[in-house]
Amino acid sequence: MNMGGLATGPPSPPRSAARETRATARPYATREGVLMQVGVNILNFGPGVGADALGRWARLAEDLGYHSVMISDHVAMTPDVRQRYPEPFYDPFATLAWMAGQTRRVQLGTTVCVLPYRHPILMARLAANIDVLSGGRFIFGVGVGNPNSRLEAEAMGVPFHRRGAVADEYLAAIKALWTQDTASFQGTFVSFTDVSRIRPASGPGRPHPPIWVGGASDAAVRRAVRFGDAWHPNRFTVSWLRDEGIPRLTRVAADAGRPVPALCPRLRFRITDSPVTDPLRQAGTGSLPQLHDDFTQLEALGVRHVILDWYTDDLDLTRRHEWGWRMFATMAEKVFDLSKETVR
Repeated sequence: MNMGGLATGPPSPPRSAARETRATARPYATREGVLMQVGVNILNFGPGVGADALGRWARLAEDLGYHSVMISDHVAMTPDVRQRYPEPFYDPFATLAWMAGQTRRVQLGTTVCVLPYRHPILMARLAANIDVLSGGRFIFGVGVGNPNSRLEAEAMGVPFHRRGAVADEYLAAIKALWTQDTASFQGTFVSFTDVSRIRPASGPGRPHPPIWVGGASDAAVRRAVRFGDAWHPNRFTVSWLRDEGIPRLTRVAADAGRPVPALCPRLRFRITDSPVTDPLRQAGTGSLPQLHDDFTQLEALGVRHVILDWYTDDLDLTRRHEWGWRMFATMAEKVFDLSKETVR
C-alpha cells in the first residue's frame, strides 16, 4: 500500500465474515502464548471530530483488522484541560455505546476513564450495559486523572490530592456491583446497601470486563496488581519498560501474592520519513524499521495488547484524518500481521 495513495478517505477492504456476527472478546489475564493484539486510540475531541469521523475511524480500524478502538475521558474543559482537549469533547461511554452499533468485532474501551469523576454505581452500570450491548467487547481502562488537571478535578468536586484513594475505593465498589448478587459497600468516599447486581457480559474466565489500570507511579502499579487484569502504562522507551517497568510490576505482584497483570500499554504513534536519532526516543515513534524493532521487542517482552495513539498535541490533527488513516493502513500492511496477532 502506497503511503501517498489515500487522499480523500480511508481504505475500504472487503468486509470479512467476522463483521457479520458479534464476537466475545477474550480475557487478557488468561491468554497464553506470545500473541499481541493492537488497538487504535480514536480522537474524541477537537474541532475536526464529529459523528462522521468517529464512525469512519471505528469502521476503518475494524476493516483493517485491528483488535480494539479506545477513547479518552474528560468531563469539564477547564483552562488546564482545554488547551490540549478542547470542545467538542465526546463522552466515552456515550460514544462507545454508539460505536457498538457501528461495529461487530472490534473491542471497545476507555483509555482511560477518570474514576473519581463519576459515582461508582453509575460507572458500573454504564460499563456493564455497553459490555452486554456489544456482545462482551468492552475494556474498562481506568485512571485517576492527569496530574495537570487540578482545576477539572475541583470543578467536579473531587479532592485532588486524594483522587488515588477515591479511585481505589470506587474500583472495589464497581467489582462488588459486578460480581455480587446483592452488593453493599461501606467506604470513606462512597457507601451503599443492598444494590442489585449489575451484570456485564460474562463467560469462562471473564467475570466482568477486563480492567486495565493506567499510570506508571508506584500507586498506579499497586492499583493494577490489586484490581487490574492489565497494566496500561503510557508513553515510554522500550528500555524503561524492560529494565524498570516490568521488574517493578513483577516485584509488586510478588509482594502482594497476586498474579502479574497482563501488559497492555498505550504508545504515542507516528511514522517518520527518517530514523529518529534522539536516544530517549519513545517506543511507537520513528521510521518503519524503528517501529518494527519496537514492536518486535514489545512482543518479546510479553505485551499482550498495545494501543496506538496518533495524537501529538497538535489540534490540527483532529482535522487531518486521512494522514492518520494512512499511517494505520501502512502498519497493518508492513509491520503487523493482525490476523495472526503478531509482528511480521
